[in-house]
Amino acid sequence: MADIRVPTLGESVTEATIGKWFKKPGDAVAVDEPLVELETDKVTIEVPAPAAGVLADIAAKDGETVAVGALLGQIKEGAAAPSKASPVPTGRPDQKRRRSTPQPKSRAHTRKPI
Repeated sequence: MADIRVPTLGESVTEATIGKWFKKPGDAVAVDEPLVELETDKVTIEVPAPAAGVLADIAAKDGETVAVGALLGQIKEGAAAPSKASPVPTGRPDQKRRRSTPQPKSRAHTRKPI
């Protein structure tokens, strides 16, 4: 399990309020994906996922005040989480992508000069 903790927020800032969780327990998360928004008197920051996996637990709910270093939640690592860095290819690798080129419109009726 990877812990999600309140990061250092600045020189004189010692606590923050949970603004909003972007994920709920059971949701897949990727490394560095924003998980929760923290609000202070000076800044609002997003806390990224420290590991890929599934959000297992939320320890601090929306609206709660938390200290620097406090446990926000946990990620169960290695559980089939999508990666933003490497999209899954579709189709067969030996197939080339074809560009669709517009075809000229055929004229069904043409006029003859008089």
